[in-house]
Amino acid sequence: MNRWLITGASGMLGREVCRLLAAEGECVLPLDRGSLDLTDTRAVEFTLRRARPTVVVNCAAYTDVDAAETHEQQAWRVNADAVRGLALACARRGARLLHVSTDYVFAGDATTPYAEDAPTGPRTAYGRSKLAGERAVLTALPHTGTVVRTAWLYGAHGRNFVRTMADRALRGATVNVVNDQTGQPTPARDVAERLLALGRGPVRPGVFHATAGGLTTWYDLARDVYRLAGADPDRVRPTGSAALDRPARRPAWSVLGHDRWAAAGLPAPRHWRVALADEFAAVTATLEGAVSCAR
Repeated sequence: MNRWLITGASGMLGREVCRLLAAEGECVLPLDRGSLDLTDTRAVEFTLRRARPTVVVNCAAYTDVDAAETHEQQAWRVNADAVRGLALACARRGARLLHVSTDYVFAGDATTPYAEDAPTGPRTAYGRSKLAGERAVLTALPHTGTVVRTAWLYGAHGRNFVRTMADRALRGATVNVVNDQTGQPTPARDVAERLLALGRGPVRPGVFHATAGGLTTWYDLARDVYRLAGADPDRVRPTGSAALDRPARRPAWSVLGHDRWAAAGLPAPRHWRVALADEFAAVTATLEGAVSCAR
């Protein structure tokens, strides 16, 4: 049986990974930022020596895309330097590393899905730091390091677009949502299942893309969320990205290809709309209680 060590265990994806492992009786050590500071290389080395994991899943990251533009050194410290230290510690301890990355490593100006081996070209500080982390993993662990890119992640916990739109819908709010960014809304549970499949199977080094199938815009996704919530989708109004005037440029195209799953003999991801319908009740379960109390 594998011994799993999960960093970023209190985040949306980390919580889902830990929940699935615990439900299946796996040996898992969940660590959040308070339990392990990944930027402390001595602490990382000590933890891996004590825990002796066979698989490490790194769900920890600096994810404030806008703040990274003015605090790039801080983002780099967490997303690049700390990841390099973790990868080297895994190499010394003989542990496999599954490292979660992002679509922001691409330029975001394509018109067809980005393949796993497509040229990268990040246009934000966040993207540059995450790409450096990917390269650190693949360099330190050429045979046992796996990078798993995801995008447009949502779930029942933490702040995410689907949960926010569901809350607005249940409150009858009108919202303006960008219609010039295209991607693949992806449940955290689906990504967690992919990570477990990679950790349990034969070692598959390199890059995998863990996003849902199909594609949509944030605007059309918001309209679907409103429909599922029983609200009027016309309360969602389209706008352009320029109107938001955010510090970091958002990718216009965040659609990732999934060819490596088939090559590895693993099933293709489910379509984003099927996944949204299946996950919606869990995502909104706590929101409905909050709305009822507010009325």
